[in-house]
Amino acid sequence: MNLTDSLQRPLRDLRISVTDRCNFRCRYCMPAEIFGADYQFLPREEILRFGEIEALTRIFVEMGVRKVRLTGGEPLLRRDLDVLVQKLASIDGVEDIAMTTNASLLARKAEKLKAAGLHRVTVSLDALDDAVFGKMNGVGAKAQKVVDGIDAALTAGLGVKVNAVVQKGVNEADLLPLARFAAERGIPIRYIEYMDTGNSNGWKHDQVIPSHKVLEMLREEFDLVSVDDAKFGETAKRYHVKGIEGFEVGFISSVSKPFCSECNRIRLSAQGHLYTCLFASDGYDIKTPMREGLSVDELRERLVQLWGKRDDRYSELRSEGMAPIAKKEMSYLGG
Repeated sequence: MNLTDSLQRPLRDLRISVTDRCNFRCRYCMPAEIFGADYQFLPREEILRFGEIEALTRIFVEMGVRKVRLTGGEPLLRRDLDVLVQKLASIDGVEDIAMTTNASLLARKAEKLKAAGLHRVTVSLDALDDAVFGKMNGVGAKAQKVVDGIDAALTAGLGVKVNAVVQKGVNEADLLPLARFAAERGIPIRYIEYMDTGNSNGWKHDQVIPSHKVLEMLREEFDLVSVDDAKFGETAKRYHVKGIEGFEVGFISSVSKPFCSECNRIRLSAQGHLYTCLFASDGYDIKTPMREGLSVDELRERLVQLWGKRDDRYSELRSEGMAPIAKKEMSYLGG
């Protein structure tokens, strides 16, 4: 099915949040003063079951999805996640299964996930300095636990990529050390401009360091060569470094250089709501009709209509000063 939205963007990428819970409280995602000890997360009965996720994924693959990414919250908090991975890996047409994680629990789960069919992980690591990292993750977690998870994933044969959110006045001094860390292991790293996801992270434009500034900083040490083979829907501008196999630097510049025109992603929240944009204010409840017995054909028709009407371009509207204010939290709908 060659399905496109109202702006002629195809559907290729399905992001599935398997839980709204997380063991970190990162400032840009789940600030502790809001997501405190008394915060009410979703009850278990409200969370999509593995069979429901598998059934919806099969329909999305018929609609054009080729890549599936598991997100959260922290996806490794979901019990028996390898069982879900195995179910998704059995679907004809799924070419890539990835997971975004803080890797704090990855060291003891990497081998089982790889055996189940997981291809790669994207690990959030915003600093190597424990004081900076602890401030950013909000719970004082040490960077070494994440590093151990990365190394375990590499040992298990998983592809690994590091993501680092760049926030002015917080972690500038750690950007070069992170690049050196990735270079030593021969893995890609992505620097992400601090974004106004949700409504609770206190985002201010003056806390954004444009990607070109980070590029200038890295070029003081690395011979970065632009890669021009980007595929449609690829969010990062990538650079290779001659002589360092596997190492690559990318920049995700949603604020300074929006890429809405090529966005081919849909997000399925842990509660079973669909979001056609990371910055969406409203979702579409697909769980309720599914549990009420809607047929596969009827579900498919609703999903086709949802994507066909899609006209989201939040980051472009932000640049034009016209973006909506209310947004769902990233920890709820998945990154």
